Amino acid sequence: MATPNGARNWPRTAIAVAVALLLVVGSAVIVYRVLAPAEVITPARAGYPAPPAVQPGVVGTLNAAPLIVDDRIRVYASTRTIRADLPVDAPTRRTPYWSYRRWPAQLAGVVADGATVLTRWSDGKLVALDARTGTVRWRATGPEPGHGYLGRRTGAGTVYAPSGLHTARTATGRPVLVVVGTADRRGLDLDTGRELWRLAAGPDCSGDGDGDGSGDGPDDGAAAAEAAAGVGDGLTTADGFFAVADSCAGADEVVFHDVATGALAGRWRPEGSGQPVQLGPVGCLTGRSGCRALRTVAGGVTRGWLLDGARPVPAPALDAPEAVLVDEVAVTLGGTGLVARSARTGADLWRWSDTAGPEAPVDRGQGGPAGGPVRLVAAQPGRVHLRTAGGDLVTLDAATGAERSRFPFTYGRDSTTWAPGFAYAAGGFVAVERLAEPVDPAAGDDRYYLAAQPVILAGT
Repeated sequence: MATPNGARNWPRTAIAVAVALLLVVGSAVIVYRVLAPAEVITPARAGYPAPPAVQPGVVGTLNAAPLIVDDRIRVYASTRTIRADLPVDAPTRRTPYWSYRRWPAQLAGVVADGATVLTRWSDGKLVALDARTGTVRWRATGPEPGHGYLGRRTGAGTVYAPSGLHTARTATGRPVLVVVGTADRRGLDLDTGRELWRLAAGPDCSGDGDGDGSGDGPDDGAAAAEAAAGVGDGLTTADGFFAVADSCAGADEVVFHDVATGALAGRWRPEGSGQPVQLGPVGCLTGRSGCRALRTVAGGVTRGWLLDGARPVPAPALDAPEAVLVDEVAVTLGGTGLVARSARTGADLWRWSDTAGPEAPVDRGQGGPAGGPVRLVAAQPGRVHLRTAGGDLVTLDAATGAERSRFPFTYGRDSTTWAPGFAYAAGGFVAVERLAEPVDPAAGDDRYYLAAQPVILAGT
């Protein structure tokens, strides 16, 4: 008897259906692996290095902004990944020492304390990494930051000015992480991730920001990134407080909370001001963490203050928006050079110009010898870094004004015509973003940065 066509074709149909099902299942597996939330850890396979000996001079150029951690490794941020390389004085980026990636969340901020690297993500997750190995120390859930990755090509905004992420030390020296979100502020034990306190923070109850757009020196990249991030998250002080501008009590003032407990330590308002107060960080370890002073803008008046507990002390030497604080020395531009004064007494300590070097002491109001204009770039304990009109990087001893080092701040055949963006100084090194002039924050990265390797790194 003849076999029906349908029966004769059944094996072929079954095979086709089976193949189609396998393709669908395989595609689903691939889609899941690609799209499912994931965490990828690539730990260190080499030993933890010793800190390098710093030699004055340009080290090289990098395509990303390095955060120097524990004086031993460099950490970089990108949209979904944080990587480390070494040594600190390598002239270019190296093969990662370790890396950590999350998906689909974006990296919203990075800070470091000792050998711990803290990462904050757009979904509110907090992940602490061991700088020595790249492995996870702890995970916690914090308040959502309200934004994703803001670091542009170099990641500088994410590692040098992270929004709402601060390190601090309690009165007993215990490390604390302060995290600010759209709905609340939290303090966590940095060693364990355990939540220590939580404070409500309504969007209408804080009005702090950079005010004049400056911290420890002007830079166009920092101002642009912080404006984009909507930075209004306060700062932590070197003596264990979290300070934030507050208008919830019916009067614009600055409130101080103990970083160990979150308890209110005091309320303060700049003398003679009944206007909304804006805060700017001064003399900080990095970003808005561990600050020794602050700058307020109220009623159009800018004033500098040394932080002494919950009662800031007037420091007129820090009034200028570009003034930096190193130890207790206030350094600012003066004529064609620099003027250094005691932040507490205002007494002149030394003056420096590009033609004459340091002079100490001088009568206030006397200008130094003529010289080209200079620009303050960055500061770190004991050192002030500036860029001369001729393009040299000069490092001065903060206590005396004596030159520690001086050399052309350029690399290879790169152009010497550029504007500083984010600037960072730590461990004797200085890293500066080089922006194409005229600076246009709205431009694409190819136009915004000077070159494909926009970050210049130097030892001082």
